[in-house]
Amino acid sequence: QVQLEESGGGLAQAGGSLRLACAASGNIWSISHMGWYRQVPGKERELVAMDRSINGGSINYVDSVKGRFTISRENGKNTIYLQMNNLKPEDSAVYYCYFHVWVLSGPNRQTNVEVWGRGTLVTVSS
Repeated sequence: QVQLEESGGGLAQAGGSLRLACAASGNIWSISHMGWYRQVPGKERELVAMDRSINGGSINYVDSVKGRFTISRENGKNTIYLQMNNLKPEDSAVYYCYFHVWVLSGPNRQTNVEVWGRGTLVTVSS
């Protein structure tokens, strides 16, 4: 079983910064990719940033955060971060971290699993 623990949400003023963190723990064999989503009431969950570079892939951002948000990872600790700069009121949302991992499911067998954090609230005041 894999768990994600998020931290770092809160209140910021427009133009300010926040840094979110998400630590994965549990029976992780390897990580495929990981990222951050966000959701506001009444809207679908939106991909903010996805990091596939751990396996040679790319890092992608939604257009609205390019140049302001940066996703990074700390491999030895299975932790990802989202540095959010120049925040705007429209960035207000619940932010969820996401890991796509392989877990040990038996002798010489791995299963891929999608895991979500519980969400952390980010509120940006104008």
